[in-house]
Amino acid sequence: MSHPSPSRLSLALLAAGLACSSAATADEQFSSLFTDAKPIFDLRYRYEHVDQDNSLSNANAQTLRTRFGLQSGSWYGFSGLIEVDNVSRLGDAAYNSTRNGQSDHSTVVDPDGSEVNQALLRYDHTLGSAVVGRQRINLDNQRFVGGVGWRQNEQTYDGMLGQLKPFDGLTLTYAYIDNINTIFGPDDNRYDNRSNPANIEGHSHLINAQYVLMPELTVTAYSYLLGLDNIASSAAADFGTLSSKTHGLRLNGNLSGVSYALEYAQQRDYAGNPLELSSEYYLAELGYTLKGVALKGGMEILGGDSGNRAFQTPLATKHAFQGWADNFLLTPEKGIKDAYLGGSMPLLGGTLQAWYHDFRAERGSEQYGTEIDVGYSRPVPLLKGLVATVKYAAYDADDNGVDTDKFWAQLQYSY
Repeated sequence: MSHPSPSRLSLALLAAGLACSSAATADEQFSSLFTDAKPIFDLRYRYEHVDQDNSLSNANAQTLRTRFGLQSGSWYGFSGLIEVDNVSRLGDAAYNSTRNGQSDHSTVVDPDGSEVNQALLRYDHTLGSAVVGRQRINLDNQRFVGGVGWRQNEQTYDGMLGQLKPFDGLTLTYAYIDNINTIFGPDDNRYDNRSNPANIEGHSHLINAQYVLMPELTVTAYSYLLGLDNIASSAAADFGTLSSKTHGLRLNGNLSGVSYALEYAQQRDYAGNPLELSSEYYLAELGYTLKGVALKGGMEILGGDSGNRAFQTPLATKHAFQGWADNFLLTPEKGIKDAYLGGSMPLLGGTLQAWYHDFRAERGSEQYGTEIDVGYSRPVPLLKGLVATVKYAAYDADDNGVDTDKFWAQLQYSY
């Protein structure tokens, strides 16, 4: 009987050892999906007061958002995430949530309910990433596509998103969306499901190409094709009137502490919109930062057109633009010119910010009104992860809307 040579025996043992080691490594990598998982826990209490100069009773809303979730570890680039939100009213329903039937009160869009906020599968690679499922999508400064994170029920998207980074500085993004979970959910509105549905159905394509040439210049080109089947620009309009295609170009950067942004976009009708859309968007902004104090001023113009055909941004994080009082969530038919000035600075361990807006019609000479916004946010040292925020908005109406004062007090804990 022949026996294997010592060298052959060593090679066989080495191969067997490598196979066992590889299997063990694969098992360890797969188990990392669970061993490296991280829980998500977030509580956000908010009191919101709204006082308008009209026949509506003042709104006083106390709500609590509770968020639970789990972010898995990674296995060969794959990972998963699930996140569930609950929004609950505390105390009396002395506000119109758009779902509770309290139409004699001013509106606070924080309806009660529980919903899966995110549920997704993700793949990460050195050249980019891909996400499938219900997800958060925030593009650029969220002026056209965002999550409306200020509201208690975040806006998330059902679909797929892919990002490709073929070389340093260039990011190519494509997303296909077939459903949008809006801030008005999770339940639909039996009073009005045209202008504020809980879910916007349709087929939308988001294309975004961003190239960071240098710190002084970032160029972003985008094309957002929104097929929105079951939403209208007003309660009386036909469905689909917010379907549009928007093509634009944005330039921004920073030069020795001076920041700038220039942007232009065109909007046309799309996906069977019964209205013929033809409007434009302009932005010019300058900012300066010195020792933590940031100042910024600019002019933003959304073009007008008669018959609910003005330039609209239905998927934007609108609270971050045109004033915190949210008087221009839908662009008036004469359009809007928003001249703004403000900034932020560190104060007593937190951040103070203040803004002034002057709103005018883009077509004609109407002066809509002015607004002052002031806010302060600070971590609470008693508990790590706890942040307190107070905000105030005062809109002084001229030719659009009514005088509106809003106040918020908020505590948020994130683990």
